[in-house]
Amino acid sequence: MNKLLDAVQYVLNLGPTVVLPIAIIIIGLIFKTGFKKAFRSGITIGIGFVGINLVIGVLTDNLGPAAQQMIQRFGFHLSVIDVGWPGAAALSWASPVAAILIPVCLIFNLILILLKVTKTLDIDIWNYWHFISAGATGYIVTGSWWFAILCAIIFELMTLFVADRTAPMVQKFYGLEGISLPTGSTAAFAPIGILVGWLVAKIPGIKKLNADPDTIQKRFGIFGEPMMMGLILGIIIGLLAGYDLGGVLKLGVAMAAVMLLMPRMVKILMEGLIPISESARTFLQSRFKGRELHIGLDAALAVGHPAVMATALLLVPITLFLAVILPGNRVLPFGDLATIPFYIAFVVGSRKGNIIHSLIAGIVMVALSLYMATNFAEVHTQMIQGAQFHMPKGATQISSLDMGGNLFNWLILKFSQIANSLFQ
Repeated sequence: MNKLLDAVQYVLNLGPTVVLPIAIIIIGLIFKTGFKKAFRSGITIGIGFVGINLVIGVLTDNLGPAAQQMIQRFGFHLSVIDVGWPGAAALSWASPVAAILIPVCLIFNLILILLKVTKTLDIDIWNYWHFISAGATGYIVTGSWWFAILCAIIFELMTLFVADRTAPMVQKFYGLEGISLPTGSTAAFAPIGILVGWLVAKIPGIKKLNADPDTIQKRFGIFGEPMMMGLILGIIIGLLAGYDLGGVLKLGVAMAAVMLLMPRMVKILMEGLIPISESARTFLQSRFKGRELHIGLDAALAVGHPAVMATALLLVPITLFLAVILPGNRVLPFGDLATIPFYIAFVVGSRKGNIIHSLIAGIVMVALSLYMATNFAEVHTQMIQGAQFHMPKGATQISSLDMGGNLFNWLILKFSQIANSLFQ
């Protein structure tokens, strides 16, 4: 049994560029796509994810130092370090409950489909780490395996609920036919963000403000193109970081590259996905006649949209500013600054690409996320100690926006603490 669990853990540690293609090939064979098509689709999707990771790498490698420079330049002093989603995911996979939760969550998803509770078949196995993070949270607080499993499936249920409700928007706005996006972070930021975005659209004066990429491009010509928007935003961030002229221009070009390349990487991903998606839809419709079913995939499919990237880049300096001025916040945003596009993907889609409305909603989301991450810091730090990972240099506590500032996981934390106090 231990050898089997070790083998599963080894595969998962290879990351989404390997895990997802393997899952896609297996799913393709189950849905009778044929080995040739399934294999080609799996490898193409893997290549697409490599491309997306390279672009995110450009974003992180350039945005991270700029954020650090801003922190030093303006003298930000906050005691909790944001380790980002890679750190949060590593801690989740290192949890004692990780291996058992993968089959549990997959089986639970299938049961929900059979019971007609959900329309989403979540095949994005890598992103099960969000469910596992909820289980790890429950385990740290209560020490109970059974309670950890309960926490994981509650988180999964909430995520699938949001994925189902947002699927029509995902399919219409992002053009992802038959797809839903049950990524735990994207789904968890949706309830607050979509609600605030809806309220913003009701405010007299503000409701008439519209700045989507098409409108910007028509009004500003070449300077309204996505890559030019990236160039301008990159230059602004570079200036705020106090870079010299060369550094400012380098950051501007890097952000322009991100805005131009991200949609193209998503296009490669979609090229591999379409044959599997069509086969899965045909197979499921033949088995579940008259039912609408969605294939659940990574929200990376949505982050390439120019409105998402533009809103996210605007939120980077705003997030750092909020961290400093919000009373009671102790989290220094850093590792998850490059993950902001994932948090606002559903918000931007719900606002039909309106960058102004999405930005206002994003500010409220980030502010609340910082407070949740601050409250989560103690348990997040216990996780890194339990996994025997090294603390970041100079940090006394850690947290993250993706896990600690995640509404669903924060609710799981509160649920676990209440249960622990009741049954101690």
